[in-house]
Amino acid sequence: MNTRGFKICLFVSFIFVIIIVAVILALVFTIFKPKNPVVHVYPLGLKDVQFFQPNVTSVPLGMLITVLNPNYGSYKFKNTTGYLNYKDIVVAKAPIGSKVLLARRTTNVSATAGLMSGKLIADDSFLSDIEDGSFNFTAKATLYGKVHLINVFK
Repeated sequence: MNTRGFKICLFVSFIFVIIIVAVILALVFTIFKPKNPVVHVYPLGLKDVQFFQPNVTSVPLGMLITVLNPNYGSYKFKNTTGYLNYKDIVVAKAPIGSKVLLARRTTNVSATAGLMSGKLIADDSFLSDIEDGSFNFTAKATLYGKVHLINVFK
């Protein structure tokens, strides 16, 4: 009787361990899988920017960078640079300082980009876009960092 009870206990323990391992693996490959943050860039005070200033090569442009961390752990990124393009020409660079983004939260980061007005004016279609009243910028920022889950998994 004693060995039979021992075998049943061992079998139940083995099944329990397999279930726990399966649940942990499912969580690691689904919920705890690191995801890239979602970055949106919004220019501030674009109406007041003076492109045609004499003896000025770089015009400051305030930017609000909204970063959404979809991970279940905090996301820490190092210093990086965001780029502002006008028709595949880099016209501004914005340094972004290092920061820790809390789990599943949206964080606002402010930065100032140095808008190179000489490159904008050199483009033939820029002046016609100003006359039309609208022109499109494309912003790009890559945040290299690590996701910290429960300070155990990185």
